[in-house]
Amino acid sequence: MSADYSNRYVFEAEWYDQVACMLKKFYLYYYPSDNTVELFDLKTKKTFLRRTTCEGITAKDFYVGTVITIFSRCIKITGYADACTKTKLETQLQKVFVFLKPDVIDKMGEILKAIINYDFYITNIKMIRLTPNDIAECNLVKDEIDKTSVINYLISGPVVALELLGGNGIMRWQELAGPEDSKDARSIAPSSLRACYGKDDIHNAVYGSKDTETAMQELQYFFPDSKCKNKGLKNTATLQNCTCCIIKPHAVQEGLLGAIFDDIQKAGYTITAVQQFYVNPINSEEFLEIYKGVLPEYTAMVAELQSGPCIVMEVSHKDESPNIVADFRNLCGPMDPDIARQIRPNTLRAKYGKTKVQNAIHCSDLPEDGILEVEYFFKILDGI
Repeated sequence: MSADYSNRYVFEAEWYDQVACMLKKFYLYYYPSDNTVELFDLKTKKTFLRRTTCEGITAKDFYVGTVITIFSRCIKITGYADACTKTKLETQLQKVFVFLKPDVIDKMGEILKAIINYDFYITNIKMIRLTPNDIAECNLVKDEIDKTSVINYLISGPVVALELLGGNGIMRWQELAGPEDSKDARSIAPSSLRACYGKDDIHNAVYGSKDTETAMQELQYFFPDSKCKNKGLKNTATLQNCTCCIIKPHAVQEGLLGAIFDDIQKAGYTITAVQQFYVNPINSEEFLEIYKGVLPEYTAMVAELQSGPCIVMEVSHKDESPNIVADFRNLCGPMDPDIARQIRPNTLRAKYGKTKVQNAIHCSDLPEDGILEVEYFFKILDGI
């Protein structure tokens, strides 16, 4: 192994080798000083990948639960491999559970932009409907004079649950959110989220964890790992008069999530379901199979979709457009961002895309595909 041990992080990681049909486990070493990585195979006790620079990866990408792409291999970080790494990273970065309340869902894009601009990473997202049981289980309503009114408000519509990661995350989230009462926030912290988007002490836009212990409990409830998945947290997909929109992994990594959501909402569309997915190689090939033999970029498109987390949305139109798939495809623009920038510069791919493969957005192409693609993610993959 490499001799430079003074400034490195060590993680437990795994990768499913499709050729060997085997789940391989590694120690993943990351060296922040020169942005290099190294993989050590735990079964063979040999170096799998010598220390090398890996394009597209930075320090912010390394945290437990994420998937990173190292030379086309999707490596999942499953845990810390030593106490030093755990202490360093958990001291530097804190996870926070947050949700956007029902009456600010139409401002979701603006709020997500504000969160990202405050140097938080959105490491998970899902639109759900809270039940009284969820609220009671997590003790989300504390010391309220009128608990019934608060509960009725929280179950009145969908909420967007978020897992945030950031330096000194709990304290900085409280700064960004502002005082509980939006009226107080407008005088004390006028640029805070509750000042800008809340109305009073009940309709105050956002909820966030008060301490790290509570955050861990809430995150485990709302974003459980696969071993203890809470089947009660259903997605909000309607599967009616809708189209599918996917924010591709490169755009998620670049922090474009909020800006894209904001553009979609300001164009008159309604986001009726949203969820983060890690798409495995088999599902990636299956989902994009319609393009096999049609587009020369098919193989690269499959690689991009499985390269990290993607954000999938069910999108409908406020006016219940009969041609929702075609209308939304027009907002996305031509597949090639260079062409889009020339002929339709205000489209999503023109603004946020880089290449024909890394073009920020996948959207349904054919009218019959809209509901089918939404079903693929929110009915099939979410049920696995």
